[in-house]
Amino acid sequence: MSRIVLASASPRRKELLEQIGLEFEICPAMGEEVITAGSVDGAVLELSRQKAEEVAAGILSYNEIHPELVTPQDILVIGADTVVACDGNILGKPRDEADAAHMLSMLSGHTHSVYTGVTLVFIDKNGRTGETSFYEKTDVCMYPLDDAEIRRYIAGGEPMDKAGSYGIQGQAAAFVKEIHGDYNNVVGLPVGRLYQELKKLGVMEWN
Repeated sequence: MSRIVLASASPRRKELLEQIGLEFEICPAMGEEVITAGSVDGAVLELSRQKAEEVAAGILSYNEIHPELVTPQDILVIGADTVVACDGNILGKPRDEADAAHMLSMLSGHTHSVYTGVTLVFIDKNGRTGETSFYEKTDVCMYPLDDAEIRRYIAGGEPMDKAGSYGIQGQAAAFVKEIHGDYNNVVGLPVGRLYQELKKLGVMEWN
């Protein structure tokens, strides 16, 4: 695969892809996220698909408009989206500090699930496309949090750009009792599973 594009501006996903040695460009999707699926796994697959397909469509459109500027090559677009599910509620990024406090209170002392959907869109050098998707689920058990802990954590700003209002790789590591599943999935991208999928497609090989 000559060119790989990550359809996300997440610094955490960028770091995880770099960690496994992937060379890629960043072209974040900008469209509005819309959920119509009735299940959590369906929702993350839908959201990841929207991101990957938006960026892939933009690449195809550019290639058609500026053929003289394009070197024919195979392209892979990676779209991903992560949500937290607790007691049947889907928790995305908080709207404000009050919303973050509400989410953290829901997670306190309970086990919740983190889902990440990943969609891979392929564009070959002739402009033909293909697509595949998968999701990963990790269960996370939190210690009980008191109001002061929640306020202090929110005051530091860490929760505001994260699904479920916490980052397991940051200060919120102090709140996590145990996890069952892929840790990196909670960070934002199940790179182990992604690597296996890319190997099947011949995108990554150890030399």
